[in-house]
Amino acid sequence: MVATIETVSFQGIDVCPVEVQVHIGNGLPSFTIVGLANKAVSEARERVRASLFAIGLALPPKRITINLAPADTMKEGSHFDLAIALGLLVAMNVLAQEELQNYVVLGELSLDGRIANVGGVLPAAIHASSRDMGLICPGHQGAEAAWAGDIDILAPASLLQIVNHFKGAQILSPPALPDLVDTVDEKMQIDLADIKGQETAKRALEIAAAGGHSMLMSGPPGSGKSLLAARLATILPKLTPPEALELSQIHSLSGTLPAGGLISKRPIRSPHHSASVAAIVGGGTRAKPGEVSLAHRGVLFLDELPEFNRAALEALRQPIETGTVSIARANAHVTYPARFQLIAAMNPCRCGHIDDGTRACTRAPVCAAEYQNRISGPLLDRFDLFVDVPAVAVGDLAVASTGESSHAVLARVEAAREFGSERMEGYANGVLTNAEVDGRLLEEMTNMDNGARALLLEAAKTLGLSARAYHRIQRVARTIADLGRSGRVSRAHIGEALSYRRVSAGRGAIKGAA
Repeated sequence: MVATIETVSFQGIDVCPVEVQVHIGNGLPSFTIVGLANKAVSEARERVRASLFAIGLALPPKRITINLAPADTMKEGSHFDLAIALGLLVAMNVLAQEELQNYVVLGELSLDGRIANVGGVLPAAIHASSRDMGLICPGHQGAEAAWAGDIDILAPASLLQIVNHFKGAQILSPPALPDLVDTVDEKMQIDLADIKGQETAKRALEIAAAGGHSMLMSGPPGSGKSLLAARLATILPKLTPPEALELSQIHSLSGTLPAGGLISKRPIRSPHHSASVAAIVGGGTRAKPGEVSLAHRGVLFLDELPEFNRAALEALRQPIETGTVSIARANAHVTYPARFQLIAAMNPCRCGHIDDGTRACTRAPVCAAEYQNRISGPLLDRFDLFVDVPAVAVGDLAVASTGESSHAVLARVEAAREFGSERMEGYANGVLTNAEVDGRLLEEMTNMDNGARALLLEAAKTLGLSARAYHRIQRVARTIADLGRSGRVSRAHIGEALSYRRVSAGRGAIKGAA
């Protein structure tokens, strides 16, 4: 007799069905796992053996063969443990095959029989729901699986509990769907009104939030670049249910999903400048998602941009354009969603005070040129907005803040996105923000009047704009028009968009228009 248990493997965010086939036959005692299993799967032998012993069962002194089908695809991870153990229990006539044939099973076993958390429970639950099957998963992750919809979920804390459930000695209750509770202390929330001065940067931040645009801020240390980036989160619209589900699947695979719930807020990822290429775009031995995927539908903030590894920065170019990142390895080729909003900050030179006469740099302007040249032209060309953030005068710091609150700006951002979504409805497939619009759709949606078109063409010739920069100006102008609830893009909208294509960062200026 061959016992079979359904489980899954993961190729990026895609779920692939795997059948665990267990055969116990005559021959010298052995325990073999076949089917292109990696080391973590092969080590399941000892975890499963110890877990069965913990519940009072011993493996028979026979030849045990575990096949993970299909046998020609790589199986990685410890989540196969529970499926292998249940397959053995069926083969040993402890459990009935019919009771388990309609379940997808995943979970890691501890040596004492407890079932430990694993990554990928949410996508596995969605996969099980699509096949009209139930799910058996670790006890602490039952609430996570419940977000997949109306499916039969068993979430035992130990191997003994699942055995007792099918034997009728214990009934496992289905996990309840948890409430999404905002635990942020209102007294500790940051607000855009906290920023004194920097009205131009605040306006650019509002445009970036409304259209999902990328933005590069340049200015001396202490001018408020990091403070502005932190407050972007307060003016971004909430995730829609489809966005929350997609993002939560990515975090479930990486093991960073909050216990028992979906991610309800747009992520703000801020990796250190020492991060490797694999940490930024994903990779490693299991091709796990990187920061660009964990920031999907949210913000990736890179502070001190020139200090990042050059290879890591260049690796951002493809996901910025396509909204996905493909990780190619000898044993894996996976694709993750990576539709993130890139916000970066930098000093104009290494010391940061090239424009300050009281702290004049002795190596200017070479210092600024060398520092800014760490960022390649093709990467700079992928920013929509370039913003100068000058130092705030000491006198302004002593004055009470009179700026707008995040709540007021958020209302305008949401109104602009709603205005844009009404225009996109009907012929935009999967496009959610102006930053994603491309091709013929961009020309149709921009809807420029003659004055706006003439100004843009003149600027393109005068400033030597690339085709990419030309289209990015169109997108930014469309967002500015949406904030003003204007159906057509006017000359004023193009003019403001053009003003964000250059940062006059001292004598070593970054020319965003080039």
